[in-house]
Amino acid sequence: QEQRVESGGDSVQAGGSLRLSCTAPDFTPSSSSLGWFRQAPGKEREGVAAIYGDGHTRVGDSVKGRFTISHDSAKKMVYLQMNSLKPEDTGMYYCGAEVHAQYDGSKWSFDLSAVRDWGQGTQVTVSA
Repeated sequence: QEQRVESGGDSVQAGGSLRLSCTAPDFTPSSSSLGWFRQAPGKEREGVAAIYGDGHTRVGDSVKGRFTISHDSAKKMVYLQMNSLKPEDTGMYYCGAEVHAQYDGSKWSFDLSAVRDWGQGTQVTVSA
C-alpha cells in the first residue's frame, strides 16, 4: 500500500493560482488511475480530476477550464494546476489511486468508493 504525500496548498486571493503535488511512485502507463479530491468544511469529499495510465484526464465540471491534472513520470509526481481560484475552491485537497469516473453526457462524476492510498491532504484557502 502506497500512502500519498500532498503538498503545495496555501492561502491565496481569488483569481490566484496554485500547483499541488502528489507523490506517485507507483503510477505507470499500466496503472489504473490517480486523482485529486477535495473536502470543504461540513461537506462530503468530492472528486476534482483524474489521470489514467494511458494519459487521458477527467476534470470535474466545477473546475473545468481552470484546473489541470498532469503527471511527471521522471519525478514520479502527479500535479494539479489550479488557476482562477474561487472562494468555493477552499478545502483540504487529497490525492488517491483507483478513481472511477462516469460521463453523463455533459459532465464527469467521480466514484470515491474504490479510492485507496489516500494522502494526509494539503489545505487550500481562497479569500474573496
